[in-house]
Amino acid sequence: MSDTALYVYALLPDTPDAPGDPAEGVTGLDGRPLRLLRAPGTGLAALVHDGPPEPFEGGDEQVRRWVVEQDRAVVAVWERTGAVLPMTFNVLVAPGEDTAAEDRLTAWLAERAEELGARLRELAGRAELRVELTVDREEAVGDDERARALEAEMASRSPGMRRLLAKKLEHLRKEASERLADGIHADVRRRLAAVVEDIRDRTRTVRDPREAEVLTAALLVPAAEIETVGTVLADVQDSHPAVRVRFLGPWPPYSFTELTSGPAVPAAQAAAPGLSE
Repeated sequence: MSDTALYVYALLPDTPDAPGDPAEGVTGLDGRPLRLLRAPGTGLAALVHDGPPEPFEGGDEQVRRWVVEQDRAVVAVWERTGAVLPMTFNVLVAPGEDTAAEDRLTAWLAERAEELGARLRELAGRAELRVELTVDREEAVGDDERARALEAEMASRSPGMRRLLAKKLEHLRKEASERLADGIHADVRRRLAAVVEDIRDRTRTVRDPREAEVLTAALLVPAAEIETVGTVLADVQDSHPAVRVRFLGPWPPYSFTELTSGPAVPAAQAAAPGLSE
C-alpha cells in the first residue's frame, strides 16, 4: 500500500456537471499541482496535493510564504466555485496501517456529508470581509482649546517642562479618542449588522498606540452587499473625520467555517491574511 499522504487545502461541492475542473492549473505550496478528490455519492470533494506524511516546517519567513501560497490556491478555487470550507495550514491525512489516505479522507467526507453539504450551501455566494475602525488620538481632540493651549505652551518651555506637558496632552488625546470610540461603536455595529449576515469580533495582532479601537471584526457578506458595506464605512468616516477605516477582502469565509473537527488534526498552524489567525 502507498505511504502517500494528502495535504488538504479546502472542501468544496462536487458538481460534475459544472464546466471545467475548478482545480485545473491551480498550484499550492512550493508550486505543487492540486487536484480534486471526489467522494462519490456525497456531493463533496477535497482540494488536495499528494506528498509525504510529514508537516511543512521551516523558519518564519518560509512558513509565511507557504501560508500565502495556500491562501492563493483556496481563493482561486473559491472564485471558480463560489463556496469552499478552507482548512488551516498543515492539515494532513496520512495513510493508516491498511488504509490509503484517499480512502480515509473519502470515508470522513461520507460520514460528515450532511453537515458539510449544509454548511457549503449556507456559505455559497458569501464572502468574508475584515474591517478595522480606529480613532486617531491626535485628530480626536479636534479644536479642543485645552489641547491647543498645551501645544502653544510647549513651544516656549524648557525640555523638562515640555515632557510634562506632552504627557498631559497625550492623556487628553487618549481620553478624547476613547470617548469617541465608545460613542460610535454601537452605532457602527448596528449599521453593519443591517447589511451583513454575521459579525465575528477579532483581536488585532498589531496595535498602534496613536489609535483607539472602535471595531475589529470579520463580516459574512452576500456578494451583492459588498458595495453596501463599503458605503456604510465611507459614511462613518465622513461623519467622524478622526475615524480611520481599514477594509480588507473579499476572501473565502475563513472565520465562518465552523467545522466541529477536520479530516485530521492540524500538524501546525500559522498566522497570515486569510488563514487561521
